[in-house]
Amino acid sequence: MAKTIFEKHSEGRKGYTLPTNDVEISLNRCIPEKFQRKEEVKLPEVSELDVMRHFLELSQMNHCIEKGFYPLGSCTMKYNPKINETLVRNDGFNNLHPLQDEDTVQGALEILYELQKDLAEISGFSNVTLQPVAGAHGEFTGLKIMKAYHDHKGNSHKKKIILPDSAHGTNPASVTLVGYEMVEIKSNEKGLVGIEDLKAHVNDETAGFMLTNPNTLGLFESQVEEIAEIIHSVDGLMYMDGANFNAIMGLVKPGENGFDIMHFNLHKTFATPHGGGGPGAGPIGVREDLIKFLPAPLIGKKDDKYFLDYTHEKTSFGKVHSFFGNFAVNIKAYIYLKMLGPKGLRRVAENAVINANYIQKKLENYYDIPFKDSFCMHEFVASGSWQKEKHGIKTLDIAKRILDKGYHAPTIYFPLIVHEAMMIEPTETESKETLDEFIDAMIEIAKECEEHPELLKNAPLNTPVKRVDDTLAVRQLNVKFEW
Repeated sequence: MAKTIFEKHSEGRKGYTLPTNDVEISLNRCIPEKFQRKEEVKLPEVSELDVMRHFLELSQMNHCIEKGFYPLGSCTMKYNPKINETLVRNDGFNNLHPLQDEDTVQGALEILYELQKDLAEISGFSNVTLQPVAGAHGEFTGLKIMKAYHDHKGNSHKKKIILPDSAHGTNPASVTLVGYEMVEIKSNEKGLVGIEDLKAHVNDETAGFMLTNPNTLGLFESQVEEIAEIIHSVDGLMYMDGANFNAIMGLVKPGENGFDIMHFNLHKTFATPHGGGGPGAGPIGVREDLIKFLPAPLIGKKDDKYFLDYTHEKTSFGKVHSFFGNFAVNIKAYIYLKMLGPKGLRRVAENAVINANYIQKKLENYYDIPFKDSFCMHEFVASGSWQKEKHGIKTLDIAKRILDKGYHAPTIYFPLIVHEAMMIEPTETESKETLDEFIDAMIEIAKECEEHPELLKNAPLNTPVKRVDDTLAVRQLNVKFEW
């Protein structure tokens, strides 16, 4: 493995020399003595060239979408067009201040207004707030809107939200944070919501139902209208987790087939940067009678002038973020939308679906694919159960071997309802050549499980860091370099 910057230390070597300080500084005047360092800090002494090489080397060790295929299921790791990054760095955006007078930021407000309207049009909802800054943050906001709706109607008996067993892990967490109780129902043999189990759990205490569509098995929930009828019959609300919206935009409008609230993931669906903890954006779309509960302000328009609309502030449950959300992320999504247009967005979804089905079909003889009789959407779930039963190779071993082939591993062991799960999502931005190379690598790995299982159990073999004890790394994480 490459040397750390500390190991490249050589006494007396410098990369930069600061000018002589000609101002007298008294540390005691600005830093209490108890906080002052008693010994010199141990920093490595290295040349500027060594520093540059060190960080370049580190960047090349990291995997990113620009470096290689990133089939991380349910995360939609698509390529982010660099024109988005270039345009958002325009001084006209960077030099704005959120407290400027409305008259001086008409251009920015126009963009946010149009983004609200575009997202509403794509999803079939009446209006959209841009405040939430992540998918989970959007879930929290959407559920707070649901709670505000029930509080406004005096529905104090509404205490429970129903989720399928295929739900994203953030869903039950968001339910708990908002103060509701979670009720889990089972998927049926087709991987879809079990209608009979749903009916058995719906009652007057049901506040709503949360559903990802397509679901985390990569399957389109075709019974949405029937589900909505069941939930609405007890005055519950339908919430859609929009994490997988990339598969249906331009094809299906959730607001027109039963859903009342939905969050978008701009960092997934609309090609703004994704990963590393952010920044993200999780706007919320709602039906007409729920607009009054959205966080204020929305962006309004009157007589060709854009303004911050606080008219519903008294009925809103409150802000979830300062000002207007992650402004730069919203701008990138706006650029993406305008460059593609309606037909382009539809092609994105169609190509994402085609790519996923192509890989699924090519791998069905080498890996167990539980729902291969159904067309998948943007992703599909394979299983390493054959390899485990026949050769003692776990999905974790397969994932580690994928790293040796130059790819990021897919999401593994999720959804929990599939044994030894591998969730594979190619997105629409990958070429057929890339898909074929990945398919070949997966077939090679399947054959290695039979012929050279020791390779799998010791993988990865050619990465900068070899296999670690995952459990120990979480419980005894140590990132401090002892010098």
